[in-house]
Parts: sequence; C-alpha cells; structure tokens
Amino acid sequence: MSAAFVVRARRVVLPDGERPAAVHVRDGVVVAVTGFDEVGDQVVTLDDDEVLLPGLVDSHVHVNEPGRTEWEGFASATRAAAAGGITTIVDMPLNSIPPTVDVPALHVKRAVAEGQVSVDVAFWGGAVPGNAGELRQLLAAGAVGVKCFLLDSGVPEFPPLDDAGLRAALTELAAVDGLLIAHCEDDDVITAAPQAGGRSYADFLASRPGAAEETAIGRLIAAARDTGARVHVVHLADAGALPMLRAARAEGVRITVETCPHYLTFSAEEVPDGDTSFKCCPPIREAGHREALWQALAAGDVDLVVSDHSPCTPELKRLDVGDFALAWGGIAGLQVTLPVVWSGARARGFGLTDVVRWMSAAPAQLTGLTGKGAIAVGKDADLVAFAPDELWRVAQLHHRNPVTPYAGRALTGVVRRTWLRGQPLVDGAAPLGRLLSRTEADRVGAPPAVPQ
Repeated sequence: MSAAFVVRARRVVLPDGERPAAVHVRDGVVVAVTGFDEVGDQVVTLDDDEVLLPGLVDSHVHVNEPGRTEWEGFASATRAAAAGGITTIVDMPLNSIPPTVDVPALHVKRAVAEGQVSVDVAFWGGAVPGNAGELRQLLAAGAVGVKCFLLDSGVPEFPPLDDAGLRAALTELAAVDGLLIAHCEDDDVITAAPQAGGRSYADFLASRPGAAEETAIGRLIAAARDTGARVHVVHLADAGALPMLRAARAEGVRITVETCPHYLTFSAEEVPDGDTSFKCCPPIREAGHREALWQALAAGDVDLVVSDHSPCTPELKRLDVGDFALAWGGIAGLQVTLPVVWSGARARGFGLTDVVRWMSAAPAQLTGLTGKGAIAVGKDADLVAFAPDELWRVAQLHHRNPVTPYAGRALTGVVRRTWLRGQPLVDGAAPLGRLLSRTEADRVGAPPAVPQ
C-alpha cells in the first residue's frame, strides 16, 4: 500500500459545508478528512485565494466518437473536462456512429475510448424504437441508464420514441429499477408552430415554444406514473414546466430534472440575429425563464446543472449565413461550465456549496457513480483547486472546434489544478482516466431518493 499524501486548504467544500481541512489520500481514495494542521510529510497546501472542491461530474456530454470524431472525440473532450475541473463525464449514446443502443455498440464505444481519456468516463445507453429488449442488457453491461428522444433527434440513426415505445422502454427498465432520461419536446406542438428560417433569433424561438417542452414532459410524467419507472428530464429550458414537475414529485412520481449553463446565463433578448453559436434545442428562452430556473435550483425543483456539451464542426454551425434553421443545434461549453455557473451563482447570492451540490453530488447520485461527487472518506480523491475571485476572459479552449457562444465572455473563477484519484492532471501528460461501469461494486449504491 502506498503512503498517504495530503491536500489541504483554508477553504474546503465538504458534504457538511465549507471549512479549513486536510484531505488525506491513499491509493486514489480519500482515507481521512482532518483539521488543517493535522498533516504528515507529503503535503500540498493550496494558496489562500483557492478553494478545494470535489471534481465535478458532468452527466450530459456528447463526445461523438466514433463516427463523428471530427465534431469532438474522447481525447479532446476529456482534456477540456480536466481543464475545467470536471473529473467524470458520462457520454451520450448519440451522435456517435454506431449509437449506443445495444451491447455491441457499447463495447465499440469503450474500445475506442480506452487509453485516450484524461478523466473518468461512463456511458449512457439509448432507447430507440424496437430495442426495448436490449435495455436490461445495456444496464447489465455497465450503462448508467438509457436516453430517449420524444421528437426527432436530428440524426437518423437515433429515432424518437412514440408513447407506445416510451411505455415499453419504461416497463423494461422498471423491472430492474433502471433510469430513463428524456429529451422532452413534442413534435406535434413544434409542427404546429411557425417554421423557423433565416437570421432572426425571435423566429427560431417561436418555432420551438415552451409548450413543446411542457407537452412532452406531461407525456413523460404520465408514463412514469403508470409504469413506476425512474425518469429524468434533460436540459430544461422552459420554466413553465416547473409546476407540473413539482406536482408530479409531490404525488410520488420518480422524476428528476437538470438544466444547463447556457439556460442560466444567456437570454433570448440578448442573442444576436445570425449568431448561430447560440442555437440549441430546446432554445435559450427569455430572461424570465432564466431567473425562474435559478429560483428552481434554490428551491430544489431542479436537481442538477450539466453542460449538454454538443459541439460540431464550424461549417455545420452555418455562421457564414447565420440561418438558425440550417445550423446544427448544440452548445459547446464543457471546459467553462464551472466558471460560467459560478459567475451566475455568486451574482445571485449562492455559494460554492450550492454549485458543488448541483454539479458534483447530484449528477453522481443520478448516475449511481457513488465513488464520486464529494470529498469524503471512501470516495475517489477527485479534487479541484479553484480560485473563485479571479477574473478572466474566455479565449482558446481544448474543445476540438472553437465555436462557442462563450467566446470572449468575462467570467469569474479559475481552475488552477485538478487531481483524478489523487493524481495531478497535467496538460500534455499521459491520460489517467478510467472507463466506469455501473456494475462496479464501488460505483453502485441505492437508487436516487425520490425528491420531496
């Protein structure tokens, strides 16, 4: 057994709050959390302007490899994550080819990722028409859950589920208490809305109204209620859905909710016409929705914040013509997720303990990666030295492609050092990440509690 070393700071964010502490690490695991002065010989002491955080867990990342590796890829995505204080990502089952909709495709994904990841990586499976019989096997093979779309996903190899398909998938998952996460927009509502085209952001927003999210979330709630399955709403943008989500939880429906940094940062009123770097689905809505989402995080009605990092090549963003109908929909922002959220949180009176709850503890709980999510005895020693008061401006990032709406934005908070299972992550060094599986004994705990 190797000797322990210690990382200590005057400010450490722990499960019971923030205080001075020394974190003792042996063989990649936290073995003790003591007072600041209770240390041995191998000690790293953070600077006075730094706070020690647990590594973040980003459960919504589109790596796109294999098949569309020119959009991103495991090497570039995980370097960006490490630079941003994210020590675990969970890869989405699309937009890779093949999509991760069966066990052989999951094996392909793991084989491609092996040896090139800078942080730990887990995987979602996918639920598409006709593969309900594959879902239990995907979970048994290590997927942390399965994702579905309730409307066209944008890529033909990952079609959406209708109500019958949704209920078939949930019935299969309920039998093993598996989790289904869903992109909730309703195709009929969008078809009836004005069709987008051209440079006007207002026109694009009108083409994907809040009612599309609300209708689809209502369908998901009804199916979860009838089957008893666990479900999760990804990337909530529409605050109008919050009352129905709150009511569903109150009656015992097992549903959790995430939102994303771009919905907490930008507003429709400030998106320039023709700037398709802002295009995502569901769209960035008006400032009233943004502020209501912050309030929902404070109230516990929204559980977590994750990036929904969904990059593409610059050509597919169609910045040359600025047409929102033609451009690929997705926000690239993995590396800046922490400072973006912290900048907005501190401006509204939240603390780093809140940010850690939303961006580390809650995603770890959602995915069953119970070795992650906190600085605590028995957890992986995934640690981040964060300077919460340092100002900087977004410039060059590790993302494979440079298009992001955060370019040039002034932010507060800088990640200075990151440790993965006690090992320092240094840009250019050999990758240290592992591929995680929900079947690992030290990664699987009880299912997430039903929110109250």
